[in-house]
Amino acid sequence: MQEKGSISIHTENIFPIIKKFLYSDHEIFLRELVSNAVDASQKIQKLSSIGEFTGELGDLTVAVEVDKEAKTITIKDRGIGMTAEEVKKYINQIAFSGATEFVEKYKETGEEGQLIGMFGLGFYSAFMVAKEVDIITKSHTGGAGTKWTCDGSTSYEISEVEKEDRGTEVVLHIADDSEEFLEEFRIRQILDKYCKFLPIAIKFGKDTEFVKDEEGNNVKDDKGEDKKIETDHIINADAPIWVKSPSDLTDQDYLDFYKKMYPMSEDPLFWIHLNVDYPFNLTGVLYFPKVKNDFDVNKNKIHLYSRQVFITDEVKDIVPEFLQLLHGIIDSPDIPLNVSRSFLQSDSNVKKISNYITKKVADKLNEQFRNDRENYEKKWDSIGLFVKYGMISDEKFYDKAKKFALVESTEGKFYTVDEYKEAFGANQTDKDGNLVVLYATDLDAQYGFVDAAKQKGYDVVKMDTLIDNHFVNGVEQKFEKVTFKRVDADVVDKLIDKDEKKESVLTEDESTKVKELYERVIADKNYTVTVDSMATDDMPVIITRPEFMRRMKDMQANGGGGMMMMGGMPDMFNLSVNANHGIIQKILKSENEEEQSKLAKQAIDLAKLSQNMLTGADLSNFIKRSVNIVLED
Repeated sequence: MQEKGSISIHTENIFPIIKKFLYSDHEIFLRELVSNAVDASQKIQKLSSIGEFTGELGDLTVAVEVDKEAKTITIKDRGIGMTAEEVKKYINQIAFSGATEFVEKYKETGEEGQLIGMFGLGFYSAFMVAKEVDIITKSHTGGAGTKWTCDGSTSYEISEVEKEDRGTEVVLHIADDSEEFLEEFRIRQILDKYCKFLPIAIKFGKDTEFVKDEEGNNVKDDKGEDKKIETDHIINADAPIWVKSPSDLTDQDYLDFYKKMYPMSEDPLFWIHLNVDYPFNLTGVLYFPKVKNDFDVNKNKIHLYSRQVFITDEVKDIVPEFLQLLHGIIDSPDIPLNVSRSFLQSDSNVKKISNYITKKVADKLNEQFRNDRENYEKKWDSIGLFVKYGMISDEKFYDKAKKFALVESTEGKFYTVDEYKEAFGANQTDKDGNLVVLYATDLDAQYGFVDAAKQKGYDVVKMDTLIDNHFVNGVEQKFEKVTFKRVDADVVDKLIDKDEKKESVLTEDESTKVKELYERVIADKNYTVTVDSMATDDMPVIITRPEFMRRMKDMQANGGGGMMMMGGMPDMFNLSVNANHGIIQKILKSENEEEQSKLAKQAIDLAKLSQNMLTGADLSNFIKRSVNIVLED
């Protein structure tokens, strides 16, 4: 018996539309067809488990075969199969009604990502690469086999055929413009990408192994050649670790899985096993990788799956931005296989998933901090990037993270903000009642300033990663009565202003004379000259850059965050002259203006030299002047 028919749709040429709209993702045809085959295989397992199918299940492996000469790709399963009536219902009616709806709704909008999965069109993705498709199927309930054929038009043929076993074969007759999919390496690449963790075995191609004897030597055949055996290559030989119970897994299981997923990465710091079934379904494992201090991190390391089928590694609408530095797997059946940006941004489950992941990460970090603080501190260089990034980008995470966020002093000790207040609040509180946290971004370059702060009994913390400038700006206002100042932002007595005035040995007239001399010698409007009372053993001149100006320029240089106009503004500096230094008395006692200028210039250049600001001709002139001063003495 043979039957011909026409698929009842209102829009003509639907297959060219399908192909056009999905061209950028045409490789997913294989994902869709293999997923359908796996689904059919799981259904027969389910029917068997509840007694509705009493036959032998046998081998349920899904087979993918390529015949380059015949220009076909075949996907075979031994699942539930279909009767002729089911073929008419599920292939001709349900899927195509969805196709019609898609074309009417989306052909003008560009929302092509909505196509497959949204309307049950997975099977019809075959026509992205095939000029003709055959379905040969036999139901698990028995009866004759059924063959359905369609050439990409709205017409089809359906006939009765001999088929020995239950299940379905989908045969794609590949179009001339899609012959790349007849290459074995291309098919294996797609299967490895999308089907690596499907729950039913998928075989494609062969693996060849040498036969070994008991001592590990190759066994020879009758011709004296190495004996080989061929076995089916199983695409999804690795079991998906995230579907297992954590109690059934060892640390080594997690590490082995990580190495298979990310073979070029160092062992992770630790991991989180996700498992929730209300108010949404989600499983997965997220790993905290070791992150380099240069913050050169490749994102898209979290893979999104739906029922163990790979969807994408673009997870920015599902995973909070700061956690995109993590590695791992997220699997949720609540997210369709093909999903548009607009869906992700509007779906309530996606927002819940994002919040859940944030909470689980915060809870895990807090647990690590409380249960093994010593180990947590050892890993802080990497952990700190996640924590700081999260605190400035996610309010809910900030509320939790302030309990386990650390600052590290230049002495190598770690403190939470509350602990830091307790340890240094008494000595580092300014006249306005603010705890001043002094920090260094480059311990070598800022050594003199760090040393000056320590001489005063102050602590200095390290803030030497690229994210720290953003972190300081982002959280400073959230910490009550806490302010951050870089250690080289001013002279130490002004960094923590306790309203304690040092006596100056200069009269008011002398101070004015010194100020005018230095303004004349520096001759640069970007420098603000002040004469300050400092200790006699402090430097004669100290050059600093105001905290606000430096922050704005640093943030602009690091990619935004501050006023864009700051990037084009010149650097502004404070030049603080130590009123109590002996060189100032020497200047005042000299009646030779040239001598005064030379001494002032020498003190300025010494200050610049201490900050690597003296270069080129200025450095050469400084060296010559220094030699002459020594000779004069």
